[in-house]
Amino acid sequence: MSGPLYVPVLPAAQHATAAYQQLSPAVQGVVVPLWNLPPRHGSARDVLVAHTRREAHSVSRVQRHHAAWIDTPFAGELQLRVFMSVLADLGELSALRPVTGPDRPGFQQAAALEAARRSGSGVGIRVALPGEWDDHATHMVRALTDRLDPADEADLLLDLGAVLVDRPDAGKEALRALDALVPLIPWRTAVFLGGGFPSVTARILEEGLRSEVRTDWRAWQELTAAARGYVPWLSYGDYGIQPARAIAREPSGGGGGPAWGVLRYTTAESFVLAKVLARGEDRFAVNRAAARQLLELPDFRGAVAGAGESWLRDCARGHGPTGTGNASVWLRVGNLQHMTYVVRSLRE
Repeated sequence: MSGPLYVPVLPAAQHATAAYQQLSPAVQGVVVPLWNLPPRHGSARDVLVAHTRREAHSVSRVQRHHAAWIDTPFAGELQLRVFMSVLADLGELSALRPVTGPDRPGFQQAAALEAARRSGSGVGIRVALPGEWDDHATHMVRALTDRLDPADEADLLLDLGAVLVDRPDAGKEALRALDALVPLIPWRTAVFLGGGFPSVTARILEEGLRSEVRTDWRAWQELTAAARGYVPWLSYGDYGIQPARAIAREPSGGGGGPAWGVLRYTTAESFVLAKVLARGEDRFAVNRAAARQLLELPDFRGAVAGAGESWLRDCARGHGPTGTGNASVWLRVGNLQHMTYVVRSLRE
Protein backbone atom coordinates (compact mmCIF):
# COMPACT_ATOMS: atom_id res chain seq x y z
CA MET A 1 0.00 0.00 0.00
CA SER A 2 1.34 3.41 -0.97
CA GLY A 3 -0.16 6.72 -1.92
CA PRO A 4 0.22 10.46 -2.37
CA LEU A 5 1.63 12.71 0.31
CA TYR A 6 -1.46 14.93 0.46
CA VAL A 7 -5.08 14.62 -0.69
CA PRO A 8 -7.07 17.88 -0.54
CA VAL A 9 -10.85 17.63 -0.94
CA LEU A 10 -11.60 20.41 -3.43
CA PRO A 11 -14.70 21.72 -5.20
CA ALA A 12 -14.71 21.58 -8.99
CA ALA A 13 -14.71 25.38 -9.04
CA GLN A 14 -12.54 27.91 -10.85
CA HIS A 15 -10.81 29.18 -7.71
CA ALA A 16 -9.77 25.64 -6.71
CA THR A 17 -8.55 24.53 -10.14
CA ALA A 18 -6.60 27.80 -10.42
CA ALA A 19 -5.00 27.21 -7.01
CA TYR A 20 -3.96 23.68 -7.99
CA GLN A 21 -2.49 24.93 -11.28
CA GLN A 22 -0.45 27.61 -9.48
CA LEU A 23 1.23 25.19 -7.07
CA SER A 24 4.94 24.84 -7.67
CA PRO A 25 5.84 21.66 -9.60
CA ALA A 26 7.53 20.18 -6.51
CA VAL A 27 4.31 20.59 -4.50
CA GLN A 28 1.87 19.70 -7.26
CA GLY A 29 3.69 16.45 -7.91
CA VAL A 30 2.81 15.06 -4.45
CA VAL A 31 -0.76 16.44 -4.27
CA VAL A 32 -3.61 14.23 -5.53
CA PRO A 33 -6.94 16.05 -5.11
CA LEU A 34 -10.35 14.54 -4.55
CA TRP A 35 -12.47 16.79 -6.78
CA ASN A 36 -16.15 17.20 -5.94
CA LEU A 37 -18.86 18.38 -8.32
CA PRO A 38 -21.58 20.40 -6.56
CA PRO A 39 -25.12 19.06 -6.18
CA ARG A 40 -27.75 20.53 -8.50
CA HIS A 41 -31.11 19.35 -7.26
CA GLY A 42 -34.13 20.16 -9.38
CA SER A 43 -32.18 20.93 -12.55
CA ALA A 44 -33.38 19.62 -15.90
CA ARG A 45 -31.31 16.93 -17.59
CA ASP A 46 -29.93 19.20 -20.34
CA VAL A 47 -28.85 21.72 -17.70
CA LEU A 48 -27.17 18.99 -15.67
CA VAL A 49 -25.36 17.67 -18.74
CA ALA A 50 -24.03 21.13 -19.60
CA HIS A 51 -22.82 21.89 -16.07
CA THR A 52 -21.37 18.42 -15.51
CA ARG A 53 -19.45 18.43 -18.78
CA ARG A 54 -18.03 21.86 -18.07
CA GLU A 55 -16.97 21.00 -14.50
CA ALA A 56 -15.59 17.54 -15.31
CA HIS A 57 -13.68 18.79 -18.34
CA SER A 58 -12.19 21.73 -16.38
CA VAL A 59 -10.88 19.31 -13.76
CA SER A 60 -9.66 16.86 -16.41
CA ARG A 61 -7.66 19.63 -18.09
CA VAL A 62 -5.76 20.61 -14.93
CA GLN A 63 -5.13 16.93 -14.13
CA ARG A 64 -3.83 15.93 -17.54
CA HIS A 65 -0.36 15.23 -16.10
CA HIS A 66 -1.35 13.80 -12.71
CA ALA A 67 -4.01 11.38 -11.47
CA ALA A 68 -6.83 12.48 -9.15
CA TRP A 69 -10.24 11.32 -7.94
CA ILE A 70 -13.56 12.84 -8.99
CA ASP A 71 -16.87 12.46 -7.17
CA THR A 72 -20.41 13.80 -6.77
CA PRO A 73 -21.13 12.82 -3.15
CA PHE A 74 -24.33 14.85 -2.72
CA ALA A 75 -25.94 14.37 -6.14
CA GLY A 76 -29.43 13.04 -6.72
CA GLU A 77 -30.15 10.07 -8.99
CA LEU A 78 -30.49 12.04 -12.22
CA GLN A 79 -27.28 13.97 -11.63
CA LEU A 80 -25.45 10.76 -10.71
CA ARG A 81 -26.53 9.13 -13.99
CA VAL A 82 -25.46 12.19 -15.98
CA PHE A 83 -22.14 12.33 -14.15
CA MET A 84 -21.32 8.67 -14.77
CA SER A 85 -22.20 9.13 -18.45
CA VAL A 86 -19.88 12.15 -18.73
CA LEU A 87 -17.11 10.27 -16.93
CA ALA A 88 -17.49 7.38 -19.40
CA ASP A 89 -17.19 9.86 -22.28
CA LEU A 90 -13.88 11.14 -20.88
CA GLY A 91 -12.67 7.54 -21.04
CA GLU A 92 -9.04 6.54 -21.14
CA LEU A 93 -7.90 10.06 -22.05
CA SER A 94 -8.68 11.20 -18.50
CA ALA A 95 -6.48 10.70 -15.44
CA LEU A 96 -9.56 11.02 -13.22
CA ARG A 97 -10.41 8.06 -11.02
CA PRO A 98 -14.12 7.36 -10.35
CA VAL A 99 -15.36 7.22 -6.77
CA THR A 100 -18.11 5.16 -5.20
CA GLY A 101 -19.00 4.08 -1.68
CA PRO A 102 -21.02 1.62 0.37
CA ASP A 103 -23.85 4.13 0.77
CA ARG A 104 -24.20 4.89 -2.97
CA PRO A 105 -27.04 3.55 -5.15
CA GLY A 106 -26.39 0.21 -6.81
CA PHE A 107 -26.36 1.66 -10.34
CA GLN A 108 -23.71 4.20 -9.32
CA GLN A 109 -21.53 1.52 -7.75
CA ALA A 110 -21.81 -0.63 -10.88
CA ALA A 111 -21.03 2.32 -13.17
CA ALA A 112 -17.99 3.38 -11.12
CA LEU A 113 -16.60 -0.16 -11.06
CA GLU A 114 -17.15 -0.50 -14.80
CA ALA A 115 -15.46 2.86 -15.46
CA ALA A 116 -12.49 1.70 -13.38
CA ARG A 117 -12.22 -1.50 -15.42
CA ARG A 118 -12.40 0.31 -18.76
CA SER A 119 -9.88 2.98 -17.89
CA GLY A 120 -7.54 0.87 -15.80
CA SER A 121 -7.29 3.81 -13.39
CA GLY A 122 -8.75 2.05 -10.37
CA VAL A 123 -11.60 3.21 -8.15
CA GLY A 124 -11.86 5.24 -4.97
CA ILE A 125 -14.11 3.83 -2.23
CA ARG A 126 -15.22 6.73 -0.06
CA VAL A 127 -16.38 5.61 3.37
CA ALA A 128 -18.17 8.28 5.41
CA LEU A 129 -17.41 8.49 9.13
CA PRO A 130 -19.49 11.39 10.48
CA GLY A 131 -19.50 10.07 14.05
CA GLU A 132 -18.76 6.80 15.80
CA TRP A 133 -17.61 3.82 13.75
CA ASP A 134 -20.32 1.24 13.12
CA ASP A 135 -19.13 -2.30 12.41
CA HIS A 136 -22.08 -2.74 10.04
CA ALA A 137 -20.19 -0.45 7.67
CA THR A 138 -17.43 -3.05 7.47
CA HIS A 139 -19.87 -5.56 6.00
CA MET A 140 -21.12 -2.96 3.50
CA VAL A 141 -17.59 -2.14 2.35
CA ARG A 142 -16.73 -5.84 2.10
CA ALA A 143 -19.79 -6.42 -0.09
CA LEU A 144 -18.60 -3.64 -2.38
CA THR A 145 -14.99 -4.80 -2.56
CA ASP A 146 -16.18 -8.34 -3.33
CA ARG A 147 -17.43 -6.96 -6.64
CA LEU A 148 -13.99 -5.73 -7.70
CA ASP A 149 -12.32 -7.41 -10.62
CA PRO A 150 -9.05 -9.05 -9.50
CA ALA A 151 -7.16 -6.69 -11.78
CA ASP A 152 -8.81 -3.55 -10.33
CA GLU A 153 -6.91 -1.33 -7.93
CA ALA A 154 -8.90 0.35 -5.16
CA ASP A 155 -8.27 3.31 -2.87
CA LEU A 156 -9.75 3.62 0.61
CA LEU A 157 -10.93 7.20 1.21
CA LEU A 158 -11.98 7.38 4.88
CA ASP A 159 -13.95 10.63 5.06
CA LEU A 160 -14.64 12.01 8.53
CA GLY A 161 -16.32 15.14 7.15
CA ALA A 162 -16.21 18.02 9.65
CA VAL A 163 -13.66 17.46 12.43
CA LEU A 164 -14.21 20.38 14.79
CA VAL A 165 -13.89 20.89 18.55
CA ASP A 166 -17.12 18.94 19.12
CA ARG A 167 -15.38 15.73 17.95
CA PRO A 168 -12.51 15.18 20.40
CA ASP A 169 -12.50 11.43 19.67
CA ALA A 170 -12.24 11.75 15.88
CA GLY A 171 -8.74 10.29 15.81
CA LYS A 172 -9.79 7.28 17.88
CA GLU A 173 -12.83 6.66 15.66
CA ALA A 174 -10.66 6.85 12.56
CA LEU A 175 -8.38 4.20 14.06
CA ARG A 176 -11.35 1.94 14.77
CA ALA A 177 -12.52 2.30 11.18
CA LEU A 178 -9.07 1.71 9.71
CA ASP A 179 -8.51 -1.32 11.92
CA ALA A 180 -11.63 -2.84 10.36
CA LEU A 181 -11.18 -1.67 6.76
CA VAL A 182 -7.46 -1.89 6.00
CA PRO A 183 -7.35 -5.73 6.25
CA LEU A 184 -10.26 -6.22 3.80
CA ILE A 185 -8.19 -6.05 0.60
CA PRO A 186 -4.71 -4.94 -0.51
CA TRP A 187 -5.63 -1.26 -0.99
CA ARG A 188 -3.53 0.76 -3.42
CA THR A 189 -3.96 3.82 -1.18
CA ALA A 190 -5.53 4.53 2.21
CA VAL A 191 -6.40 8.16 2.96
CA PHE A 192 -7.57 9.99 6.09
CA LEU A 193 -9.86 12.91 5.20
CA GLY A 194 -11.14 15.49 7.66
CA GLY A 195 -12.31 19.09 7.52
CA GLY A 196 -11.12 21.32 10.35
CA PHE A 197 -11.85 24.73 8.85
CA PRO A 198 -14.60 26.45 10.88
CA SER A 199 -17.77 28.19 9.78
CA VAL A 200 -17.05 31.92 9.74
CA THR A 201 -19.40 34.82 10.35
CA ALA A 202 -18.76 38.53 10.07
CA ARG A 203 -19.43 38.93 13.79
CA ILE A 204 -16.59 36.69 14.97
CA LEU A 205 -14.14 38.74 12.89
CA GLU A 206 -15.10 42.12 14.28
CA GLU A 207 -12.30 42.10 16.88
CA GLY A 208 -9.52 41.78 14.31
CA LEU A 209 -7.53 38.63 13.55
CA ARG A 210 -9.21 35.40 14.63
CA SER A 211 -7.31 32.19 15.35
CA GLU A 212 -9.05 28.79 15.11
CA VAL A 213 -7.43 25.50 16.09
CA ARG A 214 -6.70 23.05 13.24
CA THR A 215 -8.68 20.24 14.84
CA ASP A 216 -8.38 17.92 11.83
CA TRP A 217 -4.59 18.18 11.99
CA ARG A 218 -4.66 17.29 15.67
CA ALA A 219 -6.79 14.22 14.91
CA TRP A 220 -4.27 13.23 12.24
CA GLN A 221 -1.37 13.61 14.70
CA GLU A 222 -3.21 11.42 17.21
CA LEU A 223 -3.84 8.81 14.54
CA THR A 224 -0.24 8.72 13.32
CA ALA A 225 1.06 8.35 16.88
CA ALA A 226 -0.78 5.03 17.20
CA ALA A 227 1.11 1.75 17.07
CA ARG A 228 -0.41 0.35 13.88
CA GLY A 229 1.51 -1.31 11.09
CA TYR A 230 -0.46 0.54 8.41
CA VAL A 231 0.07 4.04 9.82
CA PRO A 232 3.29 4.79 7.88
CA TRP A 233 1.41 4.11 4.64
CA LEU A 234 -1.56 6.39 5.30
CA SER A 235 -2.05 9.55 3.26
CA TYR A 236 -3.31 12.74 4.88
CA GLY A 237 -6.21 14.72 3.43
CA ASP A 238 -8.28 17.72 4.44
CA TYR A 239 -10.89 20.11 3.04
CA GLY A 240 -8.50 22.98 2.49
CA ILE A 241 -9.59 26.41 3.67
CA GLN A 242 -13.36 25.91 3.51
CA PRO A 243 -15.72 24.12 5.91
CA ALA A 244 -16.36 20.49 5.02
CA ARG A 245 -20.03 21.25 4.34
CA ALA A 246 -19.11 23.73 1.60
CA ILE A 247 -18.93 20.97 -1.03
CA ALA A 248 -22.58 20.10 -0.29
CA ARG A 249 -23.82 23.57 -1.24
CA GLU A 250 -25.65 24.08 -4.49
CA PRO A 251 -24.13 26.81 -6.67
CA SER A 252 -25.80 30.17 -6.17
CA GLY A 253 -27.63 31.84 -9.00
CA GLY A 254 -25.56 34.99 -8.64
CA GLY A 255 -26.77 38.08 -6.83
CA GLY A 256 -23.57 39.61 -5.51
CA GLY A 257 -22.86 37.64 -2.32
CA PRO A 258 -22.02 39.12 1.09
CA ALA A 259 -20.34 42.48 1.52
CA TRP A 260 -17.41 40.90 3.38
CA GLY A 261 -14.96 38.06 2.94
CA VAL A 262 -11.99 36.37 4.63
CA LEU A 263 -8.25 36.22 4.15
CA ARG A 264 -6.93 32.94 5.54
CA TYR A 265 -3.50 31.88 6.71
CA THR A 266 -2.46 28.45 7.96
CA THR A 267 0.07 27.97 10.77
CA ALA A 268 1.28 24.86 12.57
CA GLU A 269 -1.68 24.80 14.96
CA SER A 270 -4.24 27.29 13.67
CA PHE A 271 -6.17 28.90 10.86
CA VAL A 272 -5.73 32.67 11.16
CA LEU A 273 -8.62 34.68 9.72
CA ALA A 274 -8.85 38.35 8.74
CA LYS A 275 -11.98 40.15 7.59
CA VAL A 276 -11.93 41.92 4.22
CA LEU A 277 -14.58 43.84 2.30
CA ALA A 278 -16.11 42.97 -1.06
CA ARG A 279 -17.53 46.40 -1.69
CA GLY A 280 -17.69 49.89 -0.24
CA GLU A 281 -15.42 52.91 -0.41
CA ASP A 282 -13.14 51.63 2.37
CA ARG A 283 -12.55 48.17 0.94
CA PHE A 284 -9.13 48.82 -0.59
CA ALA A 285 -7.66 50.25 2.60
CA VAL A 286 -9.34 47.61 4.79
CA ASN A 287 -8.14 44.73 2.61
CA ARG A 288 -4.55 45.96 2.47
CA ALA A 289 -4.56 46.43 6.24
CA ALA A 290 -5.83 42.87 6.69
CA ALA A 291 -3.02 41.54 4.49
CA ARG A 292 -0.48 43.55 6.53
CA GLN A 293 -1.76 41.92 9.71
CA LEU A 294 -1.06 38.49 8.26
CA LEU A 295 2.43 39.54 7.15
CA GLU A 296 3.14 40.67 10.74
CA LEU A 297 2.34 37.24 12.18
CA PRO A 298 5.37 35.55 13.78
CA ASP A 299 4.41 32.46 11.74
CA PHE A 300 4.26 34.23 8.38
CA ARG A 301 6.61 32.28 6.14
CA GLY A 302 7.69 35.08 3.83
CA ALA A 303 6.82 35.90 0.24
CA VAL A 304 9.26 33.27 -1.10
CA ALA A 305 7.23 30.46 0.55
CA GLY A 306 4.77 30.32 -2.34
CA ALA A 307 2.38 32.16 -4.64
CA GLY A 308 -0.14 32.63 -1.80
CA GLU A 309 2.35 34.47 0.39
CA SER A 310 3.60 36.60 -2.49
CA TRP A 311 0.02 37.69 -3.24
CA LEU A 312 -0.48 38.68 0.41
CA ARG A 313 2.74 40.70 0.31
CA ASP A 314 1.72 42.50 -2.87
CA CYS A 315 -1.74 43.21 -1.50
CA ALA A 316 -0.31 44.58 1.76
CA ARG A 317 2.21 46.84 0.05
CA GLY A 318 0.19 47.96 -2.96
CA HIS A 319 -1.76 51.12 -3.65
CA GLY A 320 -5.18 51.80 -5.12
CA PRO A 321 -7.84 49.22 -6.01
CA THR A 322 -5.69 46.76 -7.99
CA GLY A 323 -4.67 43.58 -6.21
CA THR A 324 -7.05 43.67 -3.26
CA GLY A 325 -9.04 40.67 -4.49
CA ASN A 326 -12.57 39.34 -4.45
CA ALA A 327 -14.21 36.20 -3.05
CA SER A 328 -12.73 33.91 -5.72
CA VAL A 329 -9.25 35.38 -5.36
CA TRP A 330 -9.31 35.08 -1.55
CA LEU A 331 -10.28 31.40 -1.82
CA ARG A 332 -7.57 30.75 -4.43
CA VAL A 333 -4.88 32.48 -2.38
CA GLY A 334 -6.02 30.73 0.80
CA ASN A 335 -5.82 27.31 -0.81
CA LEU A 336 -2.46 28.10 -2.42
CA GLN A 337 -0.74 28.93 0.84
CA HIS A 338 -2.54 26.14 2.71
CA MET A 339 -1.73 23.31 0.29
CA THR A 340 1.89 24.44 -0.01
CA TYR A 341 2.28 24.57 3.77
CA VAL A 342 0.59 21.19 4.36
CA VAL A 343 3.01 19.54 1.93
CA ARG A 344 5.93 21.18 3.70
CA SER A 345 4.61 20.02 7.08
CA LEU A 346 4.11 16.44 5.92
CA ARG A 347 7.61 16.32 4.44
CA GLU A 348 9.07 17.49 7.73
